Amino acid sequence: MRSPFPGIDPYLEAHWLDVHPCLIVESSNQIQRQLGDDLIARIEERIVVENPVGRSRSFGPDVRVVEVGPSGEPAAASGAVALADPLVFDVEAEPITERFIEIIDLTTGGRVVTVIEFVSPTNKLSGDGREKYQKTQLECRDGRVSLVEVDLTRDGRRELLAHRWAGARRYDSTYQVSVWRASWGTRCELYPIPLRDRLPAIRIPLRPTDADVALDLQTLVDTAYATARYDRTTDYGPDPEPPLQGDEQAWADQLLKAAGRR
Repeated sequence: MRSPFPGIDPYLEAHWLDVHPCLIVESSNQIQRQLGDDLIARIEERIVVENPVGRSRSFGPDVRVVEVGPSGEPAAASGAVALADPLVFDVEAEPITERFIEIIDLTTGGRVVTVIEFVSPTNKLSGDGREKYQKTQLECRDGRVSLVEVDLTRDGRRELLAHRWAGARRYDSTYQVSVWRASWGTRCELYPIPLRDRLPAIRIPLRPTDADVALDLQTLVDTAYATARYDRTTDYGPDPEPPLQGDEQAWADQLLKAAGRR
């Protein structure tokens, strides 16, 4: 069954740890079929460590129960008041694997010509994930590697490479895609994507002498939704997390009622 939403389903953000690798694999396959013999799409990964303290919600394990040693003995009762023995929890930073796509030029010994990122909430919240992602952005610019950033999540503060151009911040939308072409240098492309719209097919730059290839975002999301059977596990009764606001929430309520999901 398809999602009741025409574009990206905001309820999928709750399943992002599963959705993200599905999008990466499908994107790599879709792009690979369009590349010539001297270019290859490869899936790479980086490990980030996210501390969940202070976050409204998290995308990995938060808490574990640990054994209390001698230094953690309960305090003695004061006066006639008996103190209860609490459980002691250790909140740890948990490693999260983030995957992305590199397009490699075989004629130059494997030089990376394009990086494609599906931005995660961990890249938009303060911490190791954002710092490493910002480093990736700078490395692509400094290394003259084209960077495609697809942001289909709403949690956190959006900082795509296109937002370094002041004019891009005027075009606010629920979701966005930024494309920086290494051959352009001082220009960047921005795809605003409203919640109510079907996701676009975007242009993926390769080498300056190559024609762009297409990445059909809607096909990626539809395939992920069907393959993972999200229709069987998604509860459309409550509001999504993070909640939609204003007109978007009213529109989503009406859409879900019309689709028989509420």
